[in-house]
Amino acid sequence: MATPRISFEFFPPQTLDASFRLWETVQALAPMQPEFVSVTYGAGGTTRKLTHEAVGAIGKNYGLNVAAHLTCVDATKAETLEIAESYAAAGVREIVALRGDAPKGATRFTPHPEGFKDSVELIEALAATGKFKLRVGAYPEPHPDAADTLADVRWLKRKIDAGATSAITQFFFDAETFFRFRDLCAKEGITAPILPGILPIISWEGAKKFALRCGSKVPAKLDEAFQTAIRDGREELYALAHCTQLCDKLLEGGVEDLHFYTLNRPHLTREVVRALGIQPEVTLEKVA
Repeated sequence: MATPRISFEFFPPQTLDASFRLWETVQALAPMQPEFVSVTYGAGGTTRKLTHEAVGAIGKNYGLNVAAHLTCVDATKAETLEIAESYAAAGVREIVALRGDAPKGATRFTPHPEGFKDSVELIEALAATGKFKLRVGAYPEPHPDAADTLADVRWLKRKIDAGATSAITQFFFDAETFFRFRDLCAKEGITAPILPGILPIISWEGAKKFALRCGSKVPAKLDEAFQTAIRDGREELYALAHCTQLCDKLLEGGVEDLHFYTLNRPHLTREVVRALGIQPEVTLEKVA
């Protein structure tokens, strides 16, 4: 089994304590030599400025390849493309292009009257600039707004055809969920790389709530196993074993890339990566 390429997702801080946690996370994980790291938007684009600042600081201070998230939410086309241009000026060469979640208080995504109506329009406009490598989201289990997985796959095909070069999936708990999705994508003519999104489970109760919001099915046996581990005071140990086993199954099934949702909590992600045989090559010092 070949050593996988890895990448990490961070989110921008909104408080001083969160800021310290982000930089501790970057310092802990940067030595693992990720192919890229991504920085999210908050719901409804609420962290747009913070995302831009974090993207610039991570790229400048740590020398990492940063993929900035960009969404269609609550902005005109001109404003969105202005943000993209500012990323390009800061040296960013990759964007994770997403429709984005509805703003807080709204139940459904509604396009800005002068904005991009969906992710395909956004991708087409970004691709036309010729300045970015574009990654997109993918859903191994039906997106809350989709009729079924086949509809998600066909929408993903449209995003790839619009100019995206790879996709990152929502997290899932069972490797077979990813394999079924990958096979369906291949059947529908998608040849671009699909990176499985991995969620190291820091809190099982938190993970279940997260899964409920994004449509990831929680296997009953896994819930039972975590409940037993929690009762026995072994939740972190079981989380490490589960995540490592999930990654091993994916690698055995031919996966070459793993994308970790760190939640700005580096410990478990770092331990899983080490368990997969990836060790830091050097102690990375912050660039002056």
